[in-house]
Amino acid sequence: MQEIHAIILTYNEEKHIERCIRSIDSHCTSITVVDCGSTDRTVDIARRLGASVIGNDWVNHATQVNFAIDHLSNLPGWLLRIDADEVLETPPEPLAVLAERVASDVDGILIRRRIYFLGSAIKRGGIEPSWQLRLWRNGRGRCEQRWMDEHIVVEGLTQKSDVVISDINLNSLTWWTEKHNAYASREAIDILARSHGFSGMDNRQERGGRLALQARAKRFIKNSVYLRMPTGLRSALYFLYRYIVRLGFLDGRAGFYFHVLQGFWYRTLVDAKVSEIISESATEGVSIVEAIKRKTGIDPLSGQRTGGGQAGEGRRLKS
Repeated sequence: MQEIHAIILTYNEEKHIERCIRSIDSHCTSITVVDCGSTDRTVDIARRLGASVIGNDWVNHATQVNFAIDHLSNLPGWLLRIDADEVLETPPEPLAVLAERVASDVDGILIRRRIYFLGSAIKRGGIEPSWQLRLWRNGRGRCEQRWMDEHIVVEGLTQKSDVVISDINLNSLTWWTEKHNAYASREAIDILARSHGFSGMDNRQERGGRLALQARAKRFIKNSVYLRMPTGLRSALYFLYRYIVRLGFLDGRAGFYFHVLQGFWYRTLVDAKVSEIISESATEGVSIVEAIKRKTGIDPLSGQRTGGGQAGEGRRLKS
């Protein structure tokens, strides 16, 4: 039977960590929590439930994941990546059985991710199905270094499964908007890094590995279609596409709020932050990198906090 070793990133996740661990503990040989300085009971709860907890200072999501991968590199079997606010839905078979029966040339297993917002599943608007590579052979995959929208890339083939992971966050809407404000800063940096030809990220793994087909397709559409449209228009058109064309209105009241906030407000916020940074660079006569530091408080060449920007933008709130 194949071994499964789980990786969970945490920062102040006492509301979620027990639920997450209990959803996977019968499927996993080991569970490793990578914590970046939680000040609540997250670490105590994780240890009480048998998880191994290691600390690592936050730089970005990819750095934390790859730190865990390196820490577990000598273990046989497969690695499972799950967020603290997610739960593994009961699969049709144990994960170890699934990993045992896949072909020998398959290095990654795709899992369906389901999002809940204000207590309701969001299924329309192009949200489902969402396939993510969350289970991979140890030693065959790493997380690509990107500011946002990072994925696990593997060296071999991937295969879809019937397993579902549900994102059911119990925090408030205020927390959600603060989290997406931090996301928007990092996505603005990602856009500017591409357009101005700088990057502190190492994308060798992205170039050399195999990214899941759905992730590649979404990234191509975003870079080749969406980002070529006029700012101020593209976020409105994207919302209408999701809400009308892709039937997002069928998700009800929770779906309306989700598609407006995540499909229109968030994307508009990203564009506004890009515009703000470019304006700062032009009016103050500083480089784009310096303007990013001033407006976001993040050094785009290292990912570290610089002390500027808005509080909380340097740390990604979703563990």
